Amino acid sequence: MKFELVATCLFGLEHLLGEEIDALGYERISTIDGRVTFAGDREAVALSNIFLRYAERVFIKVGSFRAESFEELFEGTRALNWSDYIGKLDVFPVKGHAIKSKLHSIPDCQAIVKKAVVRSIGSAYGIEHFEETGVKYQIEFFILNDLATLMIDTSGVALHKRGYRKDALGAPIRETLAAAIAATARPRENVLLWDPMCGSGTIAIEAAMMMKGIAPGRSRYFAAEEFSFIDKKIWQNAREEAFDSEHPTDFQAFASDIDTSAVALAEKNARLAGVSDVVKVFRQDAMTISAEGRRGTIVCNPPYGERLGTLREVEQLYREMGVHFRSLSPWQVYVITSHPSFERFYGRKADKVRKLYNGMLPCYLYQFFKNK
Repeated sequence: MKFELVATCLFGLEHLLGEEIDALGYERISTIDGRVTFAGDREAVALSNIFLRYAERVFIKVGSFRAESFEELFEGTRALNWSDYIGKLDVFPVKGHAIKSKLHSIPDCQAIVKKAVVRSIGSAYGIEHFEETGVKYQIEFFILNDLATLMIDTSGVALHKRGYRKDALGAPIRETLAAAIAATARPRENVLLWDPMCGSGTIAIEAAMMMKGIAPGRSRYFAAEEFSFIDKKIWQNAREEAFDSEHPTDFQAFASDIDTSAVALAEKNARLAGVSDVVKVFRQDAMTISAEGRRGTIVCNPPYGERLGTLREVEQLYREMGVHFRSLSPWQVYVITSHPSFERFYGRKADKVRKLYNGMLPCYLYQFFKNK
């Protein structure tokens, strides 16, 4: 059974996600902001959910068509082969989004899509009433520029929820974004990676998982594990492949914070993620860290002034960071923040700036390669 699969991601991570899909051996079909479409089979559903570090969800694309009216939305949805996926006892709720399209009322679109799917599978099974007591198939529509795409969610809980971060401090960075930042910083075995404002420890943990070959979804559950058309043996094989991919590494990461509660939480998360052998967690003021003759890279997510700290406090912190981090030269520094004037307070222009999103909050990853 062949599918078109759609992997969604935070804006700015499409390139990294596409490379991951390539590495799994699947052919990319198209890429737009926040999503990559690729060709795959049943095994691809399991492998992409378990192995993709930068994806938020993986969907099966049921079909696409133009829909400039509710009638076109209804008829286009009804014409799709929903009975190939959904049984006559199954649950099939509907949700979705509409962007730059004539159909912009989400509740109305939900109702139309639901009615059309009922009509489609009712015709296929010869029934009019649906108990909806079986397996859940979450239908999602995405209407962009009047092009409607109908999909079934295979992930369930969003993929950034790996399972190791049971608790978090205020304003935590999403795991998928932390993984992207860590990857951009190019973790290497002979270079220490240090997050001196680690909070829940997510950046250091994601870097360590990457370096140990730990598949991000290997220990969690996915909605598609209940789907009738994907054999449970496929999921078993995919998990075995994931556990077989783990390997030892000499890579080391430091995760430190001035907050004792953050240190305790980061230690717990590192243990749950299976990287406590690689990530050293301890309490220290970020303005007192020292190179000690080692090669290193600083990667951090300091307060933005959005939810943590006042804006004046945050700007003073950036000034202190600029002074102290330059003393660690030739270490490289990677800082993510939403503050539009970070470079002015830090005291120098970044060598490279990359726009990313922490959830819906636009941020910038400032990269300093020659930290002088």
